[in-house]
Parts: sequence; structure tokens; C-alpha cells
Amino acid sequence: MDLAVFPWRFKFEARDAVQFPPGKAANVLRGGFGTVFRQVASDSYARIFEPTAARGEGPSGLANQPRPFVIRAAHLDGLRVEPGGRFHFDVHVFLRHDPALSAFVSAFDELGRVGLGAMRGKAVLESVWQLAMNREPEIELSPGAAPAPLRLPLECAGPAVSRLRICFLSPTELKAAEAVADAPEFAIVFARARDRVASLSTLYGVGPLDFDFRALGLRAGKVRMTRCDIQRMQAKRRSSRTGQTHSIGGFVGEADYDGELAEFLPVLNAAEWTGIGRQTVWGKGEIRCVTLD
Repeated sequence: MDLAVFPWRFKFEARDAVQFPPGKAANVLRGGFGTVFRQVASDSYARIFEPTAARGEGPSGLANQPRPFVIRAAHLDGLRVEPGGRFHFDVHVFLRHDPALSAFVSAFDELGRVGLGAMRGKAVLESVWQLAMNREPEIELSPGAAPAPLRLPLECAGPAVSRLRICFLSPTELKAAEAVADAPEFAIVFARARDRVASLSTLYGVGPLDFDFRALGLRAGKVRMTRCDIQRMQAKRRSSRTGQTHSIGGFVGEADYDGELAEFLPVLNAAEWTGIGRQTVWGKGEIRCVTLD
């Protein structure tokens, strides 16, 4: 079993000053992208930006399908790029068979033309790169390219691991028992990672994953959190379409865990690319896993 991801880096040169608000860079990019995407790639818009589950399709409890992409731009939060300066952000796409590279390129190229960031500063899309497993640019892509995806293995094939650190790099909210969890206990973190990866596989990948979800959850409950160093971040976004205000805050920081961890690592490593928890398409829930053995 594996999860396919197309990880792309979009590199720009600023023509005007481009200002990204603190804590909201990914959300600002997502909003601007959605507006121009509908205009320049209307044939792909519904499938990618507003996917809706038909009756009886998709994972239980999801009236609307999760979008098959995430934007990674936390490094731009609060950053001002002066004219002539360069900046980039990453997009991870989980459409296994038709990732619509040309549609993404057209939309982000147009977004640069009309302006992005808090001041609508204009920028030129200089290049698009596919990332390697180490998240470094590997292959420069042309609009008509047909890159192969990275394949993220979901079955354990590595050595035993007894100590793990999970770093929460962007605001993260994890639900447990219909409420937002106060602390990133391992069972909760793994459950949300498992659900996120399973949903993307079911909707956009090879289909439902052949996991014993209940047994995995029981074993995850035996892993102990030995250290928790997190801080709460408050942020809000206002929808230009509905006028509603939504919280996009959550916790950042890190937590350490002890236990028999090897079988959980493939899903957690895949979740580094997908994000976990609520509102991942707004840039939330970015994690990194570090083994401490």
C-alpha cells in the first residue's frame, strides 16, 4: 500500500512589495488561488477546489470531500518581500492519476499577475519544481510535463523504534470525542493521521486502505507521551464568499512519545505531506517526525 503525492514548489520574483500576514500566508494563497482558479481552469475547478461527495461515496461522515491538495507556506508568515526579491511556496497534490499540473501553473501564474498577499503585490512565476523525498527541488517542470508522483509507503518495513518526537510546525487542531483535544496524546495524533491518509487514499488514490483500524487504535493507546511543549496560537480568517469568520488557530510545538512505534511510522511519515487535523487546506496541521532511538 502507498499514497501518491505530487509535491511542487512554485518560485516567484516580486515586482511589487508582497506582504504576507502573520499566521495566514497559506490561507491567503489558498483564497487567491481559488478565485483565479475558477477563471483560468474552470474545467478542473470543481474537481480540485470544491469536490462534493455524491450519496454513498467517500469516507463516512464527510458530506464534502477534502480537497486533494495542501499549501505549505508557513515560512512566509509575516514576511515582506521587496521588489526584486524572491519567494516560494509548496503545493502537495494527491490526485494519483490526473494531478492537473497545467491548471495549477496557470492559476498561480495568473495570481502573480493580479497580485497576492495583503497588499496585492504583483509577482512573476519564474519556475515550478517537483520535490524529492527530502523536500528539496529535484526536477524543473514545464506546464505540459507529466511527472511521476512520489509514493509514500504505508506498511512497516523498518527497524524497531521506541522513542519518537513529533513537531507541530503550523497551528494544529485535533478532534477527539467530538471536541478539540487539549493535548496531542499519541492515540489522538495517530488516529487523525490515519483518518487523513485513509480519506485521501479512498477518494483520490488506490482506494480504501487494508488496515485493521480498531486494532491499530488500541495499540496506539499504549504509547505514552513523555514530554509536551506546545503553545497556543490565535488567528482568524474571514471568508470573502460567505462573510463568515473562522478560527485558523491551534497549537504549535513538539511532543515526545515512548512505546512500540515502528508500525505507526509509515502513516505518520505520509501525514507529514498531507497534514493532520482540521483545516489542512488552510495550511494547518503540518508535522515532522523525528526518531530518537
